[in-house]
Amino acid sequence: MPEAPPGWWRRLHELWRAAVRAQDVTTLAARVYACLSELPGAVAVVGARWEGHGTSYLRRWTPDSGGPVTWYPAAADWPGGPVPPPLAAPEDRPRVRLCAPGSLPPLVAPVLRETGSTAVVECVFPLGADDTAGLWVGLDRLESESAERLLGEQLAQIADVLRESNRRIVEEEFHERRQARDAFLAEASLQMDESLEVEETLRRVARLAVPAVAEGCTVHLLAPNGRPEPVATAHVAADAQIWLGDIALHDTWLAARLGEASEQPGGRVLKDGDLTGGPFGPDAAGHGKMIRALSISPLRARGRVLGTLTFFYHREDTPLADLPTLADLAGRAALAIDTATLYAARRRDVETLQRQLLPRALPEVPGTVLSAAYRVGDPTLDVGGDFYDAVITDDRVSLFIGDVCGRGAEAAAYTALARHTLRTLLSDGTAPGRALTRLNSALLEEGAARFVTALVVTLTRLPGGEWDAEIAGAGHPGPLVRYADGTVGELMASGVLLGVMRGAAYEPNRVRLADGDSLVLFTDGLTEARAADGTFFEELLPEAVRRIGEAGELSAQRLVEVASDFRDMGDDDTAVLIAHLEASP
Repeated sequence: MPEAPPGWWRRLHELWRAAVRAQDVTTLAARVYACLSELPGAVAVVGARWEGHGTSYLRRWTPDSGGPVTWYPAAADWPGGPVPPPLAAPEDRPRVRLCAPGSLPPLVAPVLRETGSTAVVECVFPLGADDTAGLWVGLDRLESESAERLLGEQLAQIADVLRESNRRIVEEEFHERRQARDAFLAEASLQMDESLEVEETLRRVARLAVPAVAEGCTVHLLAPNGRPEPVATAHVAADAQIWLGDIALHDTWLAARLGEASEQPGGRVLKDGDLTGGPFGPDAAGHGKMIRALSISPLRARGRVLGTLTFFYHREDTPLADLPTLADLAGRAALAIDTATLYAARRRDVETLQRQLLPRALPEVPGTVLSAAYRVGDPTLDVGGDFYDAVITDDRVSLFIGDVCGRGAEAAAYTALARHTLRTLLSDGTAPGRALTRLNSALLEEGAARFVTALVVTLTRLPGGEWDAEIAGAGHPGPLVRYADGTVGELMASGVLLGVMRGAAYEPNRVRLADGDSLVLFTDGLTEARAADGTFFEELLPEAVRRIGEAGELSAQRLVEVASDFRDMGDDDTAVLIAHLEASP
């Protein structure tokens, strides 16, 4: 049997090395044709590839061509239209045969006939699913049957190189697409998870998808009557976005297509004839003429269809077939939307409950101006334990503020118990110390698992513009006083935590205040607000009280705002209750 030419194995080795690095099989063309051109008697080499049912390209080499020349790179350029591939060998192996020039496939016959080939060796082999290639070597002579077999083996060896290279390239492309897909979906999830507001979540979905997925995007939610209502729109062109928003809101054709797609688990792709009668496609006017295809994915979460996610594509050759990725994106968006909707509903419930734990309005007290403010520090959906109130009895006004340890339903229950117990006792004229003692007993009788802090101040007007302040505290920060001359001081209020020790007594402290003074009660959420450098607001609180009073009326809301601006860390709730003492009219 004839031996391969001396340079054959070197050429084949170089081809294998190049195949390991190639990014596309077509980049190996020069090396493949160089190998085949050195075969004894070779006067022409022709190669072709079919992807699907049409020809992708045809290449040829002849001694005078200087290298492989590509013919008909597009299927539409082929005379008579696309040419189907020859049948490959069974079991996905290369099929090698000797052909007479007159029996060649019509695809390559004209090319090889021009070269004067007397015999042709054909090798047709699969590169992948629905992807076939062929090589034909035209010979001016064929010395023997053994030479034919050797040539067939050499063609099969090159086919193996090309098959393996294509397999690696396809796997790498698949891996890259999967990485890009996973990165895109991960970024989408992060973007959508950053907000628990439904409208903001939907806007993030639309902005993320354009232009990463398509040129346009709309998000519709189903109204109670089942009609899709647009809630977010995005387009690469600002003027087209306005137009698309109008179409998303008013177009009945689009609404019907959305309704149909929402009932299909995998969604729909609409193009060509599917766009007939609608505002999109080559027959449409204005911006709609640019849109050549739509993909509609239902937004489905927890067994319910919430709406649809629609992408609008400008180019006909845009890859639309990745519906699983779009379905995954729609599923993540639907879950984010449903979560945001549930969050909004629960937040409304929590806010309603929180309002029930605080007074609807402070009473109007002659000779005093009362102000209060409450700020939620924890972004979670748990009710806080801060409370405050004011009670008028005869010629006195009693102020109290407190804090139940922790958050949630149990803390809310003890907050209600503490507030209503103190309110009832103080309304009956119970002194501050005695009121705290009674509340301590009530909490212990309930078997309270949480401790409570509280501060009670009863103000009684005295003749001559003075006020008697009776103060009792239970583990709570003492109140501040901004005196009429602008100085700020702290009043003492010592006592053990409520709900911890049986038989605890709460001794009051009595001080005199005067018209023009302001009494500031607060919870520890105010003092424990921290700046980025770790500084507590407690260190700045007296100065903040002084400056706010100088700028005008000492307002609880203003004091909470100053602390919020200062805060970088610390997420406890904050309650502030201020009584400004004025002279009687």
